[in-house]
Order: sequence, then C-alpha cells, then structure tokens
Amino acid sequence: MDGTHLFELVIAMFLAIIALHYLAHRLGLPPSVALLTGGATLAFVPGLPAIRVDPELVLVIFLPPLLFDGAWSIAVDRLKRHMFGITSLAVGAVLFTTIVVAVVAHLLMPSLPWAACAALGAIVSPPDAVSARAVLERVRLPRRLQILLEGESLLNDASGLVLFRFAVAAAATGAFSTVSAVGTFLVLAAGGAALGGMLGFAWVRLIRKLRDDYLMIAATTLLCWIAYLLGEQLHVSGVIATVTAGLIASWHQHTVMSAGTRMRGTSFWTVLVFLMEAAVFILIGLSLRDVVERGGGFGVLVETMAFPALVILVALVAARFVWVFGSDLAIRFANRVGLARSVPMGGGAATVLSWAGVRGVVTLALALSLPEGFPGRDFILVMSFAVIMGTVLVQGTTLGWVISWAGLGEVEAERSPMTMSQAEAAMAQVQFTKVSELAYDGEGKLIHPQLLKRYEHRATAIVDYAERTADYIPVLHAHFDVVLEAVAVGRTELIRLHRSGQIDDETLRELERDLDLEELSAISAKA
Repeated sequence: MDGTHLFELVIAMFLAIIALHYLAHRLGLPPSVALLTGGATLAFVPGLPAIRVDPELVLVIFLPPLLFDGAWSIAVDRLKRHMFGITSLAVGAVLFTTIVVAVVAHLLMPSLPWAACAALGAIVSPPDAVSARAVLERVRLPRRLQILLEGESLLNDASGLVLFRFAVAAAATGAFSTVSAVGTFLVLAAGGAALGGMLGFAWVRLIRKLRDDYLMIAATTLLCWIAYLLGEQLHVSGVIATVTAGLIASWHQHTVMSAGTRMRGTSFWTVLVFLMEAAVFILIGLSLRDVVERGGGFGVLVETMAFPALVILVALVAARFVWVFGSDLAIRFANRVGLARSVPMGGGAATVLSWAGVRGVVTLALALSLPEGFPGRDFILVMSFAVIMGTVLVQGTTLGWVISWAGLGEVEAERSPMTMSQAEAAMAQVQFTKVSELAYDGEGKLIHPQLLKRYEHRATAIVDYAERTADYIPVLHAHFDVVLEAVAVGRTELIRLHRSGQIDDETLRELERDLDLEELSAISAKA
C-alpha cells in the first residue's frame, strides 16, 4: 500500500469516527461500543485491504498522549490520598488476575506451557486507560471510585508490561525468577518516576522561558512522547515516566501558563484525545479480520474457541471481583482489630469497581507483539480479542445500569471542606481587598470609583449567594438564559454586519471571541 492510499484510509477512518459517534449519540450507546463494532464491520467490507496493526507503533503513537492527558486532568491531592488503594489495583489485582487466568488457561489447554499461560494472563489482566476513559466520561461516580479507576488505569500498564515481558522471556529460556521479576519491576518503576520527574521540571523551566502560546502547547505535546520514548530507550518504565511528567506539568501549569495558553491548549488537546481514543477502537475493530483469518474463519472460531473464550472472560471478571471484595473485607478486619482506620467501600461501590475493568489497546498490542512461533500464539490472540470485545460490549454498555443499581452516594470524607460558592466568595474577598488598595492614588484620592464599586458588589453578592445558594439557583438560571439569548442575537447581528461588508474579518473574529467567552461563562455559571 503506497502513501497516498494509506492517507486516504486515515481520512476515511476519521470520517467513520464522526459517523459512528453521531450514531452512538442517537442510539444512546457508549461511543466505544459503536466504534468497536463499526470497525469490526468495516474490516470485512469487500475491497478494503486487510489492516495489520504494528503493536509497537500503536503503543508509541497512542499510549503516551492518552496517559499524559489522564495525568494532566487527574486530581493530584486525591491521587496521593488513595495511592495505597490505587497500587493495590494497579499491581496486586493485575498480578492476581494474571495468576487466575494462567491457571484457567492451563486447565483448558494442558498442552500449553505455563509460561504461555502466564503471558495470556499478563496480556488481559490490566484494564486499559483508553477504555476506562471512554467508559468513565459517560457516567458519574463518587470521587473515591473515580480516582481509584483513573489512578489504576494510569499505572497498571507498567505492571502488566513487566509481567508480560517476563512471561515471554520464560517461554524462550524455560527459566523464571520471582525475586528477579520483583526487583526488575521496582527498578523500572523507580527509574521511570525519576526520569519523568526530571523531564517534568525541565518542562516547567522551558515553559517559563517561552513567550509564544503555540510554542508552549507544542512543547507540552512533545513532552509525553519524549518521556515515553526516552524511558523505553533507558530501559525504565516509559508508562510511569509519562505519567510522572504529566502530573508535574499539571501541577505547575496554573502558574507557568497564561489563560490564553490554557484555553488554546485545552481546545487542541480535547480534539487530539478525541481522535486518538476513537481511532484506537476503530483499529481494534479493524484488526478482527486478521484474527478471524488466522483462526480459520468464523465457523471454526466459534466451534473451537467460543467456550474457552467465555471461560477465560468469566475467570477474568471473577478474579477482579474476588480481589476488590477481598480487599474491602481486609480493610474491615484491619479496622476491627485496630490496625487501620480506612473507610470500607461497601458492597455497591465494590461491585461498580469490579465491573469497571474494561480492556482495550494495551491488551491488543501485547497480544500482537508475541513473536511468531510463540507457543499458543493464535490461541492467545483470539482469547485476547474476545476479552476486549466482551468487556467493552458487555461491561461498557451496562456500567451505567450497575451504577444506578448500586445507588452510590458521595462519601463524607471525600467532600471538599469548601463548596465552589465558598471558594468563589474567598476569591472575591481578596480581589476586593486588592482593588481597594489600588483604587486610590498616593494622595488618597479615589481614581477608580467604578472598579471599586464593581468589586465591592461582587464580593458582597457572592458571600450572600454562598449562604443561600438554593434560593438563588432558579433566578440565576433564568438570568443566564437571558444572557445566552442576548449572545445568540448579538452573534447573528455580528455575522450580518460581516456578510454585508460593514466589518472586516479581523473585527468579526475579535468580537466573536468576546461573545464566545461570554457564552462559555454563562454556560459554566448555569452548570
């Protein structure tokens, strides 16, 4: 396939993404489900060339920016608060699931070497960051569950990759050392964190020197790939390096970036991440054709692989349930004997956390990266694809129902000490104090009366609003509805002036930007 045809296929894929997202919205389906099934359908369109995914290229292209974006948007304070639970899921649950799946696979196929069974377990054990984002963006969860799932998806790929590489090496050499595996994991994790920390602080210093918004956005975009690629080159965890760099950049972006840079950067990243997430699911679906052809066709696959795939999928889900519920029972026991003071999740929250383990691009890439001639390679590839399809189509579509059934509420300890209104009131007070200082000249003469009056009114009004929020909400909604209507007619008039030749393009863009900011402010105030 030449470069022109490849580019045409990429454009066609993006058009398919738009169409499938629109269809998912109309049908009320998770976009990941529509994209996955749409890609699988497109894979068998007559005349379309077979798509063979390069696993290393997929990981390099898609994983760093999606991990970086997750680290950028995660709540760092809650991440630190729940690091023990996140580590339990990202390391403990992955290891336990790997063992369970390996045992079940060996029972299903006794001729399959233990190392190959362990490789299958390592491939399917880590829930995927991309899939987790696709599921979580459509549901509302208590903050504790949200941070556990987000944190797990950022870190579990590192443990899954280490287990996978050791399993492949064991299959090749016939030797495996638990001590060596644990030591290697610790070295990879510590090295990745150190590298990510250095790159993150280097980014902070660079951004402070750059004066151009677009250079800052470009440098931030490149940071994720630099951290991942450099980590892999230095034989440390590229995943952890990327996540660490993203956390540091996120923490400092409020002080080193201007408002304009953040607005432009957010717009750019939103589109980039949207296209990348969607492309991942399309590529997974398109790869079905190769899996089916290697397995001998649909009929042969259903006849020979359906039962093992179902058993492994059930074992995978059951292992996560056992680990999550077992951890919750351990917390209760530790509290009872006085060893800990953690708050147990409870049955409903544990069920949601267990059911949210969706697999995706990392599972597919690891399966495809198995060397030719690896024991049971075709079996592992089919099982991996079945796990992806099963978790996305079943768990992804039913997670919202499970959350509704669980009736989850916010844990009191997870609520912030201040509400948003109280924080706005505190901010308005210090702004009014500063304006009061600067509103008078050196001789004590008031030189900014209107500015002082505006900030005084804002400080007084927001304090009153914070104390009586429920009373003000209906009035404010009606107020901002009028603002939005005014913005709409203002935009219509602005366009009419431009179309009639009374204003130029520059005037149109400047005034339209003001209207956009006013509209966004009104929408945010209503939310």
